[in-house]
Amino acid sequence: MQTLQKSLPNMGCGTWAWGNQLLWGYDESMDDQLQAVFNLCVSNGVTLFDTGDSYGTGRLNGRSELLLGRFNREYVGSNQENICIATKLAAYPWRWTRQSMVKACQSSAQRLGRNVDLVQMHWSTANYAPWQEGQLLDGLADVYEQGLVKGVGLSNYGPKRLKQVQKKFAQRGVAISTLQVQYSLLSTYPVTQLHLKDVCDELGIKLIAYSPLALGLLTGKYSVGGSFPKGIRGLLFRQILPGVRSLLACLQAVAQSRNKTMSQVAINWCICKGTIPIPGAKNVEQARENIGALGWQLDAGEIAELDKAAASADQKMVQNIFQTK
Repeated sequence: MQTLQKSLPNMGCGTWAWGNQLLWGYDESMDDQLQAVFNLCVSNGVTLFDTGDSYGTGRLNGRSELLLGRFNREYVGSNQENICIATKLAAYPWRWTRQSMVKACQSSAQRLGRNVDLVQMHWSTANYAPWQEGQLLDGLADVYEQGLVKGVGLSNYGPKRLKQVQKKFAQRGVAISTLQVQYSLLSTYPVTQLHLKDVCDELGIKLIAYSPLALGLLTGKYSVGGSFPKGIRGLLFRQILPGVRSLLACLQAVAQSRNKTMSQVAINWCICKGTIPIPGAKNVEQARENIGALGWQLDAGEIAELDKAAASADQKMVQNIFQTK
């Protein structure tokens, strides 16, 4: 586990959009651009790629893993040996035996054309089917014991459940490498209210921040009265934007004084908080912008200013329904 943790970069790349038509408008014609995103990230030291076996809508289910596998095979260049592919196995209702998790991990490895480096439980079933979870977690530990992965992680777990799982795994000599939660200036809840960072530090777990740009709300591209993305994101933005204007203004002021973009400041804030943000990128411009969040740090005054603006925002990002306490 220690070697896996040590090899994790300060920032990763989320691949939820790679194969998702419903929310992100994925189209197969984007594949060459996505390969360029992968290449640019790896060559700049962004070597952690986060995916899930449920990523890809409809007939494109598993598409994100297939693309990552292909890009990984075709990549030639620096940092090749540091590439870490993390996948999340969904707690589908029809998965309820240990073996179903082992099989799921083997299927992911097949799509990737290589072993998964970090396997994560996509969400906890504690909120709605607590009886299901024990077997799935046992299966996750089995995957590690069988040498199919280098490390095990969890996603959308709160401190109470995290401590319970940590105890369960410790009995088998399996350590939890990472915990992934929704964390951004618009979703401080896991850290400020659940105190997950403190618990992770205590247990030696790295905290991964997904949606560090709040689905794009923190990029500065969208404003009240301006144009919105299509579909579900547009509906959400219309609801949230009016209540976060002061936060966006603060973000913009810091970005201007730093000669950075709002996205870069929002991502850097996550890094300064001791997390590994995994912003997504659908094209080279976005990937390049994300990479610009590295190699510098906000100072204590700027962080305090952003913290204050985040705390006083009238609206917050909707929490994942699977997030446990």
